[in-house]
Order: sequence, then C-alpha cells, then structure tokens
Amino acid sequence: MFEPVTLPGWLVACLVLAAAWLVLERLLVPSVRWFVRRRINRVLEEANTKLQIHVQPFKLTKRKVLIDRLLYDPQVLEAAEVFGRSHDMPREVVMRRVEKYAREIVPSFNAYVYFRFGYWVSRRLVNALFRVRLGYADAEALQAVSPDSTIVFVMNHRSNMDYLLVSYLVAERTALSYAVGEWARIFPLESLLRSMGAFFVRRKSHNDLYRRVLARYVGMATQEGVTQAVYPEGGLSRDGRLGEPKLGLFDYMLRSFDPEGARDLVFVPVGLNYDRVLEDRTLLLDLDDDAPRKRGLAALTTAIGFWSKNFRLWMAGRWYRFGYACVNFGTPISMRSYLARRDLDLRSLDRSSRFQRVAELARELMRQVGAVVPVVPVSLVATVLLRAPDRQWTKLEIKTGVCELMADLRSLGAHVYVPRSNDDYAIEVGLRMLTLRRVVVEEQGLFTTRPEELRLLSYYANSIGHLLGGHDT
Repeated sequence: MFEPVTLPGWLVACLVLAAAWLVLERLLVPSVRWFVRRRINRVLEEANTKLQIHVQPFKLTKRKVLIDRLLYDPQVLEAAEVFGRSHDMPREVVMRRVEKYAREIVPSFNAYVYFRFGYWVSRRLVNALFRVRLGYADAEALQAVSPDSTIVFVMNHRSNMDYLLVSYLVAERTALSYAVGEWARIFPLESLLRSMGAFFVRRKSHNDLYRRVLARYVGMATQEGVTQAVYPEGGLSRDGRLGEPKLGLFDYMLRSFDPEGARDLVFVPVGLNYDRVLEDRTLLLDLDDDAPRKRGLAALTTAIGFWSKNFRLWMAGRWYRFGYACVNFGTPISMRSYLARRDLDLRSLDRSSRFQRVAELARELMRQVGAVVPVVPVSLVATVLLRAPDRQWTKLEIKTGVCELMADLRSLGAHVYVPRSNDDYAIEVGLRMLTLRRVVVEEQGLFTTRPEELRLLSYYANSIGHLLGGHDT
C-alpha cells in the first residue's frame, strides 16, 4: 500500500500543470478579479460624483450580456429569419453570422481604462502636440439639458486626433461612446478602443443583415441613454470642406424614438478646427487617383521619419507645437421639441418618408456644426494668401487682409478664435506655421506661396469657406 509508484515524466508534468491551473483558477483568478473590480468600482464612484452626466448602467453591462441581448432581440431574430429565407440558409448558420456581427460591434467599456488611462493619454498627447482651446460654448443651453436625456455630440471630422481632443474636453461632463470605422480594427488598438466604449461600424457595408444588427445596437444604446459622439460625414474631410451628412446612424437613433417617452434625445453640434492636421498631405493624396500611395513598410518609414525629425527639433530647442486646436459647442437640439414643432412621430412613417425627414434633420445638424467651426489663425492667413496666390505680400499687407477678413467673419456670426485676444499675435502664429512648413517662403521681407503647396493652402482655407458663403472666393 505504501510502496513507491513510478510514473512517466510526461504524466508528472501534466499533473503538475493541472494542479497549478486549479490553484490559479480557484484562488488567484478570483482574487485578481475582486481586486480589479474593486478598483473599477472606486473609479466609477469617483467619476459619477464629478460628471454632469453619469455613466449609464447599459454601458457598464458585461459585454457577453449585451451580445446575448442583441442576439435574441425580436427585431434581430425577425431580420435573421427573413435573411435565411431569402438566401436559402439554415437558421443555425444565419444566427452564427448574427453572433459574429454582434461580437464585432459591441464594446466592452472599462471605467478604469477610460478615466485613468484614456483620459491621461488624451490630455498628455493633445496638449503636447497642440495648444488646446475651448473657444465657444452655449453654456446656459448645455446646462439646461436634462441629465436623463440621451446626448449625442455631432461633429465635423478633421483628424483622427478628434477622438482624443473631444474626449479630453468633455471628460468632466461625461464618458463618450464613439462609432469607429474599420481603420481601428487592428491589434491592439481594437481592444483598447472597445474598452473605452467605442463600437465598430462597417462604413460601406451593403449587407442588410449586418445593418439590422448594427441598427438595433445603436437603437438600444440610444434608448438606454448612452452618450455618443458621431461624425455625420462618415470619414475624414479630404479637401478641408464640410461633407454631406450620412443618414445611417441618425436613422438608427431616431426610428424608435418616442417623443412622449421619459428620455429625450438631444443633439449637440460640435465644431473642430486645427492650425495643422497631422494627416493633411495623406488626405490630399486621396483626391489624386494618379498619385503614388505609400503603404505598409513605406508608410511606416515615412511616419517614423516625420516623428524623428520633430524629436530632433525638440531636442535642439527649435520645435513648436502644431499651432492651436480649437473646439466649439453649439446650442443643443432637442428631438422632443423639434418633432413637436413639426407635429411628427418618425415611428409612424414608412421608410421613404422617414428617410426624407431624417435627411432634413441631418442637413440642419450639419449646418449647425458648420456654424460653430472655429476660425483659427492658419485658416485666416491661408484664405487671405489664396486671394492672390502668385503675389508677393508684405507682412503689413497680410495683417491688413486678415483683419478685414476677421471683421467680415464676425459680422456673419462666425466664432473667430484669437489667441491671447491679440490680433497681431494670431496673425503671427498663422504665418509662422505656414513658413515653418515651407508652404509660404519669406525672402527680403516678402512672403510668397510655393506653387506646389497651393492645394495644401486651399485645404486650410476650405475649413472656413462655408462661413464666408458668397462673400469670399
């Protein structure tokens, strides 16, 4: 009974591993989970005491629960049944596809990652690269919005920095949930964005089943009060101008909105502008079908070269931040009031009529966003120089032209951001940014635009072109 037993080495190794796994699963993992959950709960309690709009319970629900809820939603099940019949596909196969879409879309919000890591990165990075400013906000109207409302920030899309910039500026009010495109579905960025509440969207998908699953997730999040941020243009502006709004996300939010319900739906127009968009030259390349594209290793090499050059300038004490990044918040638009004034309930309309009404709203929202786009120094100087691109300008002539332009813009109701409340300083900043980038060259006190950089100059002038309307060329 007590005689030694000889076991093969591989079996001993398996037993040791099994024992180690048991200890890990039964003792260590629960302890770690308890510790992490405790830290997360502490962060949530701290955040909710400071935030004007608390983090909604829906956002804190476990991802698996949200996926199951979406998977067995009656509208999703109905769409799956229709899809299966029309494609002669077994129900099990269709439901596996639905589950794949749900897992692709649904985020996994982590309060600790958002408020500790995400906020820290956003604050550090945007302030390291730009002079960040909140230019204008309709504070009284924003304060009057009920905390129980579903709030959606509607923004123009200038740069991928927009995500960090707006998240940083509203961090003391609420936690945002972004709609993120396919560009972010790379490891480890995808997991990080999911943990910060982003949900993923296939921008150009024509798959009806996928769109029904996405529509239900957006509808559920909206009904549950999740604060969201959307870019109606659907992508970055390639030429600097405001684009036409896409209707998909708006329709998903509004198709089941109850004007008489307990929760209002409020859209907040947000305008962003930069003295320098980091992706500007890449975006302009997309307008030229014949331009060579750098991909893969070549693109990575270019990016490394760009940041290496800036690091060397910083080490030498000759580096400047990329100018001003400014954000304006316009007057909120309540859907309850908007629909009441028009005696409308979108739920009662057929698809064609509903889309027509949603298109009207989207255009109005885009007009409101355009009205609060900040006028920053580079866009002012670029607009003036483009009036006579072949001319040699003295600094006094540029200043005179910019001052006249600012007066015109103010008379049209535009929000001109003047750093330090000093017009001369604002003009100096804009001109310095363009000369440092060799878009404009100075020789013997005269400033000239380089012909090959006219498209880049137009890109920055276009950011405020809609504010001038027919008053400028």
